[in-house]
Amino acid sequence: MLTYTPGDSLAHRLDPRTKLLAQAAFAAAAFAHTTPRGLLWATVVAAAFLAAGRLSPLRAVRGYLPALPFLAAGPLVSVVDVEVTGVAEAATWPVGNGGAAWSLGIDPAAATDPLLASYRVLLILLVSAVYLHTTPVRDSRAAIQRLVPGRGGRLLGVGVALVFRFLPLLRSDLRSVREASAARLGTERPLRERMRLVAAAGIRRAFGRADRLALALRARCFAWNPTLPALRFGRVDLLGLLVAAALTGSIAF
Repeated sequence: MLTYTPGDSLAHRLDPRTKLLAQAAFAAAAFAHTTPRGLLWATVVAAAFLAAGRLSPLRAVRGYLPALPFLAAGPLVSVVDVEVTGVAEAATWPVGNGGAAWSLGIDPAAATDPLLASYRVLLILLVSAVYLHTTPVRDSRAAIQRLVPGRGGRLLGVGVALVFRFLPLLRSDLRSVREASAARLGTERPLRERMRLVAAAGIRRAFGRADRLALALRARCFAWNPTLPALRFGRVDLLGLLVAAALTGSIAF
């Protein structure tokens, strides 16, 4: 799971608002340029983002392992061409003598557009991984609350902070449950039974953490207007803003 890692890279020194703007501009440009040539340039830009955050591409991809099967499913499903014939005769069965005939074929050319789409989403995920790797949770909350004014921004900031902090904990809980089950010969159980046990234990731990979180917030007099870190644009942010402006300008070409 990707989390914030302290460092002194270029991306670490950027203001979180600059990184959010550059990330949004990259996503917009990636969806605007859907050709292979456009995605080639997007790959170069994504590699520059990774280099700016000193984040290994392999580590970034491992952070999104749960999403990779869904990205691969689109191209794989699209190559399968199923054709049904004789439907009219099948509708009269058992009166009629005919039936539906199924023919299964493979069309590799049909996977081109889904493959490009999946690759485009993967590039956007890699860029977002740089943000997660280089931005503390409190800075993210401060940036969101400054970008979205009012109580709605404060609620959104709290939600983002809680997700960033507790999603890794929930995944760790599920991993612990699976390891404990395997140590007790849980692997000998049927797959459906293993899924039920892991899901039930994971839900119990999630609700337990939610109860403890609510108690901790009340004990600390949780307020809507906490003291957040000060955010200031520096000289290095000029480079980030120029990159965001260039990506936004590329949409028109």
